[in-house]
Amino acid sequence: MSTKDQADAPNQATGTGRRSRLTRWLPLLALVAGFVLFFALGLDKYLSFDALAEHRAWLEQQVADNAVLAAAAFVVVYALVAAFSIPGGAFLTILGGFLFGTIGGAIYAVTGATIGAVAVFLAARTALGDALRERAGSAVERMRAGFQEDAMNYLLFLRLIPVFPFWLVNLVPAFLGVPLRTYAIGTFLGIAPGSVVYASVGNGVGNLIAVGEKPNLGIIFEPSILGPIIGLALLSMLPVGYKKYRAWRAARG
Repeated sequence: MSTKDQADAPNQATGTGRRSRLTRWLPLLALVAGFVLFFALGLDKYLSFDALAEHRAWLEQQVADNAVLAAAAFVVVYALVAAFSIPGGAFLTILGGFLFGTIGGAIYAVTGATIGAVAVFLAARTALGDALRERAGSAVERMRAGFQEDAMNYLLFLRLIPVFPFWLVNLVPAFLGVPLRTYAIGTFLGIAPGSVVYASVGNGVGNLIAVGEKPNLGIIFEPSILGPIIGLALLSMLPVGYKKYRAWRAARG
């Protein structure tokens, strides 16, 4: 190797490293750009019951003309909203119930939300996963080990309890090394009960719109609905609790 080649080698390595870092950040930057662009274009106005009342006839006509295409478009829109971390999941699930019925609306909503959540998960893991692992302290490593050991149970718990922001639960598993398959299945199953609740509300929202009223988005927090969901969440944590109890008994001899 010539002297010039030897001198250029470090610069080439530095350039390659910079391009690699930029490539890792591109998916996450794209999601952030989508979030900003969504509000810059004023698209948030369409995630409202006023917009639904205004465009109700057109939406129903699209479903009547081509139900498959309408369902696919709904899933894509839901996936984008979830991926861009835009508030509006509850409204979209209600819209799904209004357009496709309780079961169809819930299935399409869960599918779209899961696709969007997976996009956030992959973007965050690609951009930040390695850096966080390198800087993680002992406490984070212990939490990571515990989460990985019972990832499905923890994911179901976090998804079932509606007090945790959807975007936050998208990020935490990415930082803790949860496998993609486990994340996708846990997300799909965990958000299904709440989606059925909101889709069932949407199934009857047409009558409310006709009289100028809006559905109660806080219905998920009604004791008769929240109670069973919390019960499911606690059941999902039973294996974790039992495992910790056995470890505690073993430690005491």
